[in-house]
Amino acid sequence: MPLFGRKSSVDRKASSNGKPTTPTLPPPPSETPKRPPTESVFPPRQELIFHCQLAHGSATKDVKDFSNVKDLYARIASVFGLSQAEIVFCTLNTHKVDMTRLLGGQIGLEDFIFAHIKGQTKRITVNKTEPSIGLTITDNGAGYAFVKRIREGSIISQHPEVSVGDLIESVNGKSMIGAKHYEVAKFLKELPQSMTFTMQIVEPRKAFDAISPRGAVTKATVAVPVLEQDGDMLEKAVAKSEGRATLRLKKDGQAVIEELVTWETKAAERIDDLLEVFMGIRDLELAQTMVDLGKEKSIVDELAVAIDDALGEFEFPDDFVIDVWSAIDSCRATATRSKSPS
Repeated sequence: MPLFGRKSSVDRKASSNGKPTTPTLPPPPSETPKRPPTESVFPPRQELIFHCQLAHGSATKDVKDFSNVKDLYARIASVFGLSQAEIVFCTLNTHKVDMTRLLGGQIGLEDFIFAHIKGQTKRITVNKTEPSIGLTITDNGAGYAFVKRIREGSIISQHPEVSVGDLIESVNGKSMIGAKHYEVAKFLKELPQSMTFTMQIVEPRKAFDAISPRGAVTKATVAVPVLEQDGDMLEKAVAKSEGRATLRLKKDGQAVIEELVTWETKAAERIDDLLEVFMGIRDLELAQTMVDLGKEKSIVDELAVAIDDALGEFEFPDDFVIDVWSAIDSCRATATRSKSPS
């Protein structure tokens, strides 16, 4: 039974088929909500400069003047003389294919960026003997979905040519370029069981000493920098990795400087884990969006309605929404208790 106030899947389809909906009027100027004092808008004129290398080896370049992930990829491509389409994903403070250090919607102000570009293209044939093939998928925020985790003992784990970090370029000849991670995961899940299908994947180009992890993500130590003369830059970035501010890149084009660790970031990490369990994807930015939708809500039904309004295309089940609410509510309550005088 749907949560009170939630739209059913039929309601969602009806609202997307051209039926008129009541427009939401903007608040009058006097009632326009003010930005919370804990956030400071990243103004276009403020110059934040980040050091960047290509993960397989390059000189260090500086990137600046970006407000979202697509802008950042465009700036990286420009300074290295690449096409933006060559960049698969970026990691922070390591040149290795380490999904625990994947660049998402946040960058520490002292982080060192490594861009992983396309390498060898591979084509594999998979026999889908189980409902799930064992992939957890994420995307780079700029049109590429890639492998974030391979479940041990799964169908894909039997294909050593597939590795964490591989871009999923096509499935059965259907291009996955431009598709969101959840769209790719859904496409793979809906392939009939016992079907044999093909995948074209592209591995990230690697340095001679970089070996891609095969299975579950493990917490890795920070890698030695690619160029020795730039080691001081990377060491300073790693040394400042605790207790610093972070630049959060938002889809609306605004970037804000926030405290690195808050109850919201802890809740988002828990929701990111839920996304993997329920949908087979990892997306910290999506998880953070859910936290933003729920942090001012007082009951789960209010969150359910907000998620339907903002993220209805995902059609999240009620069980998932209840678990999301539990993550938000418990992290918020813990933070409130810690601030209360003893």
